[in-house]
Amino acid sequence: MNNIANYKEIAAEARKTVLEMIYKAQTSHIGSNFSCIDLLTVLFEKADLDKDKIILSKGWAAASLYYFLQRKGRITKEELNSYCQPGSKFIGLAEPIIPEIPAAGGSMGFGLPFGVGFALAKKIKKEDGKIFVLMSDGEMQIGTTWESSLIAAHHKLDNLFVIVDFNELQAMGRVKKILNIEPLKDKWKAFGWEVREINGHNFEEIERVFTDSSSDKDKPVAIIARTVKGKGVSFMEGDNIYHYKELSNEEYQGALKELKSND
Repeated sequence: MNNIANYKEIAAEARKTVLEMIYKAQTSHIGSNFSCIDLLTVLFEKADLDKDKIILSKGWAAASLYYFLQRKGRITKEELNSYCQPGSKFIGLAEPIIPEIPAAGGSMGFGLPFGVGFALAKKIKKEDGKIFVLMSDGEMQIGTTWESSLIAAHHKLDNLFVIVDFNELQAMGRVKKILNIEPLKDKWKAFGWEVREINGHNFEEIERVFTDSSSDKDKPVAIIARTVKGKGVSFMEGDNIYHYKELSNEEYQGALKELKSND
């Protein structure tokens, strides 16, 4: 099986599993999970979890993070199935409960400061490995994001990669109406970063951006991934109600049917 076919199969299974987890727990953020699953699919296939760190700054996509950690054997199936169940430590926001979750995520603007610290520490100690920080587009409105980006550029942290899940929606509405962040590419460049822009659902583009060795060795890298909130389920795509809404049985069955029909 070639890489692209493999990615599609993994992502399809991820969406069905995450859908079931969120429905079973009657939690929220299904749209935010689905927008970044394709990115996480490739990232977890390419990253070396013994050397690299993956920080889920948009920590409300924790269900997807747990799925990929279970797939890589870092947590058990029983732990995955305990998602948001009474007494479980696997809650709906990323928490540093195991070594492969190095930092808490969910409070906007915290992930990149953590990432800068980890990347700088690796540089000082001359350790191999990269730091990947998956952020939301809403986090581009946060002051700590830009303070941290200046620090990263100043210290030439070329082992640091930010992936912006740019689905154009945040909790309270459309990003451009709440606080417009465009042109985002120009902003990251102005702060001294190398910038790459991709379709966050095109596996060829995602793979290429994670394997490209032509990056500037003196700059951190910002990957702006254009995505669709709720990607994979037609009635969820681009509908911000699925940022917070719990799924009804009818919605769950309809989404599952559509995901299975795409296999």
